[in-house]
Amino acid sequence: MKLILDECIDRRLTKEFIGYEIKTVPQMGWAGTKNGKLLALIETEFDVFITVDRNLSFQQNLSQFNIAVVVLQAKSNRLMDI
Repeated sequence: MKLILDECIDRRLTKEFIGYEIKTVPQMGWAGTKNGKLLALIETEFDVFITVDRNLSFQQNLSQFNIAVVVLQAKSNRLMDI
């Protein structure tokens, strides 16, 4: 299973996903890409998109993309909080 972390999540979190192929949005060269285009790029190469953007489901029709989206809920996007 291939996972990708949104650019607003500390890349050090990738170490917690043992046994998964995981990248970050910046590693893919997609930093700064708007959500709709970003999701379209992600679905071509990944199975799961992990973000802390709670508004994503209100901004995008997620059902049109063939990926799972996981929205982490924490008091901040700091690694310690996530």
